[in-house]
Amino acid sequence: MKDALSDLDPFDLPDWLGTSDVTWTPDTGVRTGHHVAGRLESDGTGHEEVTCDLLAIDEAYPVPVASDDVRKRAHQAWRHGQILLLEHDSRLTLAVPGTSFTADLVLDALSRLAKAVGGSPDHFTARLRIGVESRRSGGSGRQGV
Repeated sequence: MKDALSDLDPFDLPDWLGTSDVTWTPDTGVRTGHHVAGRLESDGTGHEEVTCDLLAIDEAYPVPVASDDVRKRAHQAWRHGQILLLEHDSRLTLAVPGTSFTADLVLDALSRLAKAVGGSPDHFTARLRIGVESRRSGGSGRQGV
């Protein structure tokens, strides 16, 4: 994935992201790994939609998901209360420091996206699918059974 990431300017995103009520819905559970595909939808009268994925950019096994430069810029943006917006396969992708996601981290990333597009986090809603935690060990996660 790391070779296919390119920067995305928030001004290239649809205007309704900063002016409408918006809901983000994941296609999978947020605890299932370092990449969570999803979409943003306007809650207004016209049905508008844009894909929006979350990428935990520090995941490095079995291969790094982002270059050192992308990781550095993502961490720098995060430290300053912002978020690095990327494009992967023509999909908006939010570069989030870490290797996995929690509900709080998802909400924080979406709040930063709202600010990046000139909107208010008060107008963003997140629908979360919990999912099953991914296990790197390959085991069943059950002990003594």
